Amino acid sequence: MAPRLRGCLVGAVVAGGLFLVGVAVLLPSGERRAGPEPSPSPTGTPQARVVAERRLDGRRMELTIRSPALGDAVTKVRLLLPHRWESRRDWPVLWLLHGGLDDHTSWTARTDVEALTRDTGVLVVMPDGGRCGSYSDWWNGGDGGPPRWATYHLRELLPLLESRYRAGPRRAIAGYSMGGQGAMLYAAEGRFAAAASFSGALHILTPGVPQAVMAGTVIGCFGTDWKRIWGDPRAQRSVWRAHNPYDRAARLRGVELYVAAGEGDLVEDLANRAARSFTARLDELGIPVRTHFYRGGHNHAYWERELHRAYPMLMAAIGAR
Repeated sequence: MAPRLRGCLVGAVVAGGLFLVGVAVLLPSGERRAGPEPSPSPTGTPQARVVAERRLDGRRMELTIRSPALGDAVTKVRLLLPHRWESRRDWPVLWLLHGGLDDHTSWTARTDVEALTRDTGVLVVMPDGGRCGSYSDWWNGGDGGPPRWATYHLRELLPLLESRYRAGPRRAIAGYSMGGQGAMLYAAEGRFAAAASFSGALHILTPGVPQAVMAGTVIGCFGTDWKRIWGDPRAQRSVWRAHNPYDRAARLRGVELYVAAGEGDLVEDLANRAARSFTARLDELGIPVRTHFYRGGHNHAYWERELHRAYPMLMAAIGAR
């Protein structure tokens, strides 16, 4: 697959200071291993735990987390810390989600998000969402179980960041490609005041998109059975609808919304069609949304630009400045 399509809608469309509870042990390269594991939650549900923390530079921090929702597997999160991060405990938070073939490093590696956020008092959270993870708890033939990406992000990672990494309750979320779909799905859960999608698959039942899901998962994430994610689009229609931003649009009332997509290649054309269907549904429901439809392809140059366009709205919604 060509590099310019690396963040494609696979799984949705082809194409300063240490703040840890307990004692920390210094490891090579600035990495720190977490101290005693946290106690079980009051409900007895296993909790995600930080197994390593690495300060990459003045702002970048990388966490390694072991997640019960992911089958006790380890996964990573990259943070961009605001200046004087240690001075308060409730920073406004911006979550940035990556696309289907990317990971938690992609926003900082391939866009200017560090420069964009440098003078804003916001904690930026960039979690790994898995290759073709689709920001979903997988169906797995009706058995459920790992990977449960939505459970990990919203029920494990989110409270962990608030209890240990100075994240506050005011949150915005944005994502590109597969991450655009994830941003709207997570916003529909009532956890975010604003959400932005850049080239996201916002109507996964738009003609041509289910077929793209199948092909994209097989090609982009070799060895992954695409039916594990949501099942068959006909036989498990209700599962697909439960993960379709179009079908969950009514739950976005009161959320500040931004949707952008281009036209210029096969993948982006599909994203554009899905985005237009989604925004039309919002209009039917009387839910305001800012839109930007343009000529351009499915790549990070456009997603960086769209983040700049959406950024003032996202920050205003969470009181960051």
